[in-house]
Amino acid sequence: MEAALEVTARYCGPEMERYVQCVVDNPQSWNKDCHHLKMSVAQCASSHPIIRQIRQDCAEPFQDFDLCLRKNEANMHNCTEHMRRFLQCVEQVQLDRPCSGSASPAPAAGQGTAARPGARRTGDLEP
Repeated sequence: MEAALEVTARYCGPEMERYVQCVVDNPQSWNKDCHHLKMSVAQCASSHPIIRQIRQDCAEPFQDFDLCLRKNEANMHNCTEHMRRFLQCVEQVQLDRPCSGSASPAPAAGQGTAARPGARRTGDLEP
């Protein structure tokens, strides 16, 4: 769950902020009044490539976890192992995915960024 929240906060910050503000502003009726904003957060998060990859790669452990929760509504702690396996899968998806600092492709071999004054090369360290 932490991984999903992290992705949501990172890539859907404005949507999340509007939803949280609505909840704060409507303590008695937030569930009804903020539903449309909740859906916009869900739509944003579900369209992210990492979430789509998690859905694909972790479908089986998620289904096992979901089934366990349905069978153990009164004793959800019985599903701890199922949850652990699902979260482990989620973390693996994130570890396997390369970091993407920008949407632009990397320069071709021999075409580094050194031609631009002040540009950093891939191997340069931050000061």
